[in-house]
This record gives sequence, C-alpha cells and structure tokens, in this order.
Amino acid sequence: MQAYHQLYSDAQQDPEGFWLEQAHRLHWFKAPQQAANLKTNGLADWFPDGECNISYQALDAQIEAGRGEQVALYYDSPVTQTKQQWTFNQLRDEVARCAGMIQATGVSKGDRVVIYMPMIPQAAIAMLACARLGAIHSVVFGGFAAHELAIRIDDAEPALLITASCGIEGQRVLDYKPIVDKALHEAEHPPQHVIVYQRSQSHASMQSPRDIDWASAIKDAPAVDAMPVNATHPLYILYTSGTTGRPKGVVRDHGGYAVALNFSMNYVYGMHPGETLFTASDVGWVVGHSYIVYGPLLFGCSSILYEGKPINTPDAGAFWRIIQDYQASAVFSAPTAFRAIKKEDPHGEHLAKYDISALKRIYMAGERLDPATLEWTEHLTDRPVYDHWWQTESGWPMCANPVGVGATPVKPGSSSLPVPGYEFAILDPQGQPLGANEEGSVCLRLPLPPGCLPTVWGDEQRLQDSYLKAFPGYYCSGDGGYMDDDGYVFIMGRTDDVINVAGHRLSTGEMEEVLAQHTAVAECAVVGQPDELKGELPVGLVILKNDAQISTEELQAQLIAQIRETIGAIACLKTLYVVPKLPKTRSGKILRRLIRQVLQGDTVAVPSTIDDPDSVEMIQTVVKQQNEARKVS
Repeated sequence: MQAYHQLYSDAQQDPEGFWLEQAHRLHWFKAPQQAANLKTNGLADWFPDGECNISYQALDAQIEAGRGEQVALYYDSPVTQTKQQWTFNQLRDEVARCAGMIQATGVSKGDRVVIYMPMIPQAAIAMLACARLGAIHSVVFGGFAAHELAIRIDDAEPALLITASCGIEGQRVLDYKPIVDKALHEAEHPPQHVIVYQRSQSHASMQSPRDIDWASAIKDAPAVDAMPVNATHPLYILYTSGTTGRPKGVVRDHGGYAVALNFSMNYVYGMHPGETLFTASDVGWVVGHSYIVYGPLLFGCSSILYEGKPINTPDAGAFWRIIQDYQASAVFSAPTAFRAIKKEDPHGEHLAKYDISALKRIYMAGERLDPATLEWTEHLTDRPVYDHWWQTESGWPMCANPVGVGATPVKPGSSSLPVPGYEFAILDPQGQPLGANEEGSVCLRLPLPPGCLPTVWGDEQRLQDSYLKAFPGYYCSGDGGYMDDDGYVFIMGRTDDVINVAGHRLSTGEMEEVLAQHTAVAECAVVGQPDELKGELPVGLVILKNDAQISTEELQAQLIAQIRETIGAIACLKTLYVVPKLPKTRSGKILRRLIRQVLQGDTVAVPSTIDDPDSVEMIQTVVKQQNEARKVS
C-alpha cells in the first residue's frame, strides 16, 4: 500500500509536476510547459500549450521506438471465420491512406465524422485516420436504430459518415446501409458523403454521387502525415447510451486523453510494451475507444479486436481460445460476460480445452461486479480478478487496484482505491461529506485529472446541469456508494437504484449481492416497486445456472430467507421471479428502469440500446404466470 499512497500523494500535492512528468513520457510536436489551465466552471484544460496528435503517438512514435514489426492489432471474427493481423508499420500505412481517403471528401481539421460500423478493423482504422487529420470522430454503436443515429448526426453535424454494409450478430447478418439511409433521410443535418465498406456477407446498394466505395477510394488515396493539433483539440464525441432522455455528447481531447491512457496502461492494468491486451467490448463504447484502440497502441502493446460474443460463438470457451491464440496477458470485459460464461459452463469444462498460461490477470467494469462472480472467476481461472470503476465521462479508470505499483488486497464488492488524480467524496443530499461506511452520492472534487470530459458537445449548460450543479465544486457521478475505513470505494449502483422502504434507504446493489451468492443463481437484478404501505418494496429477478436442480418455490424461499438473514426483515423482499433473461444494453448494463415498467404493467418503450428485445416479453410472461398462480393459491 505504501507505493500507492506515495503516488497518490504526489498527484494530490503537486498535480502540475506530476502530470507534466507523465506527459513527457509521450511524443509531442511541442512539449507542454503548463499542465493545467483552470476554467471558471472548475474543470481544467490540460496541457494547453502543447501540440501533439494521438494517431502519431499510437502509430508513428511506436515505429520510431523500434516496434514497427510488432503486431499492433489482431482481428478475430468467429462469426465470419476470419483472422487477420497488422504490424505497427502496416497499420500506420493503412491509417495514413484512410486519412487520405477521408481528406479527399473535403474533411479537414475540426470537421466531424460519424462512424457507424461493426467490430471490424476498418472501424479502428477510421478512428485513427480521423485523429490523424485533426477531424473529430463520433462512433455510434452499430446496434442503434435509424432514429437514434439521426439524433446523433444532428447533434454532431458531420461532414462525412463512414459505415459498413452489415454487422453480424451470432448467425444473423444485420444490414447497416438501410439504417444509414433512413437516418440520413430523417436527419436535418446529413453529411455530404458516405463511405461504405462492403463486406462479403452483404452488399449495400449505393447512391451516387453521395456514396463512396471504401475499397476503390482507399486504393488510390495518398498517405497523409499526422497533423499537429493543440493538446486541447477535440479528438472525439461519444454519446452516452441514451436509455433515458437525449444523449449527451461527451468530448475528449488529444493530449490529456493520451497522457491518462498511457498512465493507466501501466498503473491500472500492469501492462508492458510488447504484451497483448484483450478487451472484449465494442468500439461504439468508451471501453472500446480507450482499451481496444488508443490505450494499447499508445503504450506499445498489441490489441485484439474481437467480433463475437463470450458464448455461442461458438461456445462458452470463446474468451479462453482468444487468450490462448494471442497470448493475452490481461483480459477486460463486463461482469455480465463472465456471468454468461458461468451460466453456460459453471465447472469450466470449456476452459480445460485451452492453455491460458499467458494470462496474468482479469479486469471487469461497466456494471457492479458481484462477489459471487468475482469469486467464481478467480476460482475457475486461478488468476486475480480486479473490479474497477469509471464512466464514459471520465474516459479512463477513476477507481482501481494499483497493479502497476503493487496490487493491494481485493475486497469483494469494492472497485478498490481512488486512482491518483481523482479525489473522491461521498456526499449527503445537502452536499456534506459523509464518514466511512456511510452511503451517499459518489462525487469527485474539481478539477478532474487529464483525460476526462472538458465539455458536452455544443451544450455547456447541459454540462453544468448534468454534472456540476448538484454539488458545487464537485463532479457528480450519478452513482451511490461509500468508502470504508481503508479508503476502498464501494459503488452500489445509480443513485436512482436506492429505494426507500418505510423511510429506510436501502441499496438494491446490496440485495443483488446476497442473491448472487446462491449456488443456483447465475445472474440477478433487484428493483424497487411502489407500495401503498411502505412506499417502495424490492422485487428480485434471477436467472438460474444451466445445471441448477431446484424448484422455483424452493429457490424463492431460500433467497427470501437469505435476504432477511443478511440485510434484515427491513428489506421486505418477498417477491422473486425466475426469468430466462434480463433486459440489457448492448454494453451489458441491466435496464432496471425497463424492468420496473414491466413489473408495474406500464407501457414499455423498448430502447434501441437493448441487446435482446425478446427479453422484455419473456419477463412479462413469467410475471403474468406467477401472479396468476399466486391468485389461485
């Protein structure tokens, strides 16, 4: 712990010197002499006098460091039976030509480019190419429908859109181009041109002269050098998932983001240049931006772009095969991925087929990691499992185990310790700091460190209202949690997932933790429901492991008794439903608000972010059947 405390103290006591030292570990066209320029809203512009380009730092600088022939990017697509790889030399050349292709459409520094693509290498290449030009990319997750895409187009007002003919979900080919055409028809600010990467699984119809064929255009495109930009120049706009309300365009810069990612690759993930990181996410989410594309390349690591699922592509051994085939030192995914594996392969029969000796550690984030999943994964793999916590808005971990300077003991249920540069505060509704083990709003004292959002695209007022207004002088994360006596942070879920039972504020996350410990439970969710007497009551939904041998009635009785024993009768959890699936976003987050709507019998507006729309009907059927059975009895 001593090394952690020293590093954390250095960042707190001398942030200027600390972050300048970190910055000087990267290539700059003009090295910064100033770390931060504080703004009136409490946030900071980082390295304002520096000039760089993150595409150059991720590619050209790695070649200059002697890594030209090292593999930069592996592509593994079990859904198309395709494997490819690019060295840093090859990837730099492809990105430079892609930048030339984009530039030929009239795109220049500061213009926005919307990227709507599946998990194929061309998505990463397009991102790096935009960065190379100083253009601002906005990747929209390929699972979004036309309306959601149109909303983001109108907010970003792009000069260009880049897409592919299709994506692939399991065995299904999803045509992208009709979605794009519909979105452009709906949008008030459609781009002038669309570049289309044609995949062999589906050929998209083209509209001349608007649509441009990727393969034809890139063939003759000139290679373009990276353009020096100010460190504060926007790199990308990434919209929050938009499950509720209008999505917010989180902005990220070149310089601060590069410094933060480079620091995190060592400090948080314990990686070394030349090693391989397997991040199982999508480039449409912040995890994909930070730890599939930019972070590994900046640090001289190899990255894996995986077009598949943790199960059913073809089986629950998919992750273990990837680790074996590419000698991955670390893997990072959402807890929901490992819960899916646990459900399909609780005893690790698929794991036994593969050699994962290269794997040193496993990371999870994106939602709360329940102790049961952590312990199962650790036991199965014999590898340390680290929870960590961060947000789209931060761009890199805010809370983590400091593996790079020395791992600290894991506390199940905790995402470990504040990362240097972040000062945590747990506040009550009046903005007063709470003591150890007291649950409140998880906030961070301003200014935030490098890499975090400097603004919301085109809407400073929304930045203020969403993050800075609730607690002046702090960034409000929107999550609830507490810090224990050792300074470990426990994130208990969104503040709107805290329920009030007869005047007592109770964490649904804590109840989920109890349910997940049952040997028959693969996954669970707890939500609050209105109650005339007590205001709110918790209701649980559980998914059983495939090999579970227990009746629904017996399981319900055991789980209710366990909640009562662990949390107390005050929890009043009396209703449980055994369901085949939980509704989730494509990034793996459980849609608790939607579950509440289903349970209340409200009209359900299924969001475009949902991974499996059928999950809603499945829950509705179970709830109806169980409620009818209860009436009969």
